[in-house]
Amino acid sequence: MDHVPAVVLGLCSYTHDSAAALLVDGELVGFVEEERLSQKKHTHEYPHHAVEWLLGEAGLTSADVDAVAYNFQPVRYLAETPAALRLALSGTTRGRALPRAAGFAKVALRTRRRVQSLGRQFPGAQVSPVLHHRAHQLTAFAASGWDESAVLVVDSLGERQTTTIAHGHHADRPATRTLEAIHDPASLGYVYGAVTEHLGWRRGDEEGTVMALAALGDPARFRHLFARAVRTTATGFALDPAYFPPRVLTSGYPRTSRRFVVETCPPRRPDEPLQEVHQDLAAALQERTEQVMLHLARRARLLTGSGRLCLGGGVATNCVSIGRIIEAGIFDEVFVPPAPGDAGTALGAAVAVHTDSGNGRPLCGVARACYLGPSYPEPNLDLTPWPGLQQKSLDIEVAEFLADQLAHGMIVGLFQGRVEAGPRALGNRSILASPLEPGVVERLNAGVKFREPFRPFAPMVLADRAREFFTLGQDAPYMSMASGVTDKAREHIPAVVHANGTSRLQTINPTQNPFMHDVLRAFARRTGVPVLINTSLNVKGKPICGTPDMALDCLAHSGLDALLLEGRWITK
Repeated sequence: MDHVPAVVLGLCSYTHDSAAALLVDGELVGFVEEERLSQKKHTHEYPHHAVEWLLGEAGLTSADVDAVAYNFQPVRYLAETPAALRLALSGTTRGRALPRAAGFAKVALRTRRRVQSLGRQFPGAQVSPVLHHRAHQLTAFAASGWDESAVLVVDSLGERQTTTIAHGHHADRPATRTLEAIHDPASLGYVYGAVTEHLGWRRGDEEGTVMALAALGDPARFRHLFARAVRTTATGFALDPAYFPPRVLTSGYPRTSRRFVVETCPPRRPDEPLQEVHQDLAAALQERTEQVMLHLARRARLLTGSGRLCLGGGVATNCVSIGRIIEAGIFDEVFVPPAPGDAGTALGAAVAVHTDSGNGRPLCGVARACYLGPSYPEPNLDLTPWPGLQQKSLDIEVAEFLADQLAHGMIVGLFQGRVEAGPRALGNRSILASPLEPGVVERLNAGVKFREPFRPFAPMVLADRAREFFTLGQDAPYMSMASGVTDKAREHIPAVVHANGTSRLQTINPTQNPFMHDVLRAFARRTGVPVLINTSLNVKGKPICGTPDMALDCLAHSGLDALLLEGRWITK
């Protein structure tokens, strides 16, 4: 670079989960996923809404951007071309060798064109492609605020890497050093997505549904199959191509083999009823995923010697696996950032460019931050498009009022403050309900969220009382960890305990979210229980509501009883 950049725009764009982050002299202005503003879930489009908001928030224009950090490096894809041709040496993989080589070369060219396109959009900026797994690593490590830790990234694919173990250092100028990497076709994310698709759900979107279904099945039925198909090695794991053929980056190539189908079940159509075999297949997949993740965590501890672990990548959203790692006691503390998936790499890429550039300013505003998107503190609400809705301003103590409504059985949408980063609603774009209300899970699934009846709901709990109900033993601020539960939880709040005996909890302290802390305290005074059901403010297939209009639409077209929107009480 000709000069040290002060304004760094980080982008995840043109793939899935577009997002943007902005650093100015190392200080985070914000981060937001494009879907929260565009209403297009998992959008791959250039995040123009997100970029426009970030620049406006900083009082800048596109001409002020010094550097654009992109979350993939085109040239890295090309190294797979000769490696893919070696697949021709085996009869099992021969048919995939040429199309795989061609596919990786095509993606390399496409990614290069995308980088060039960004250069044209920001002609005064240096566009810097960042290795995908490095972006994941820095997202996780920088968000932890730790000065040192092991960093484990597990996803489907980043250029050629699918799994990396790194050592992170320095909280003010985060840096990671990769110690070991596993390359495609060995990919845990690929396997989980393949089976998700086989079971009739959308790959890259509904893996969480399969994780929930797994609690209802018996893993023993397909345990030996997955042990053969996903084999652990001294340094990681490998896939058997007889079950999961090597990835081809073009359509028309199934991710599961004919042998996999014969030894499990035919692919399930989305409208087909669930059967026991589907539950058992999900259970075996989840069990093997947890085993491999534990194996990788132990490897990370051995390589780094660290007592702390940060995790990133799409597989880090598998909260049950994260809970298993914590329970195993491999590390003293485990951290998952609020946005561990690809969207979060917009932030990690920006951090990489900032630290690489020679800008001496320390990183600021990233550690332990999750409320990073737009806010609408005084919205001018026009309810004309929703003629059935009515609003009133609350002149009373809002937290007390909300707690009272929840204690009386109402299901309420909450829209307050800045949009959360990541896939979980963390109390600013949430649907809240009492876990003490009879039939609340059934009502939420059937009438509010419109999703499968076996899907569980997560609890939020006062951090200083979490141990009364949950056995995790550490804070879980971003709803990314599944915890065992105590007898008290089973007795008093069974609505938040899933069939596998766990809950994906969120712990709340007064610094993290003062309003929700007040609501939980007020609810506890009324009921004796400092726990609420917290699910995202959306319905199935729609993104979390990032704008007031999205929230009003959710209220109007779902079974929500009311919406609390920045001090306005809106009912039907």
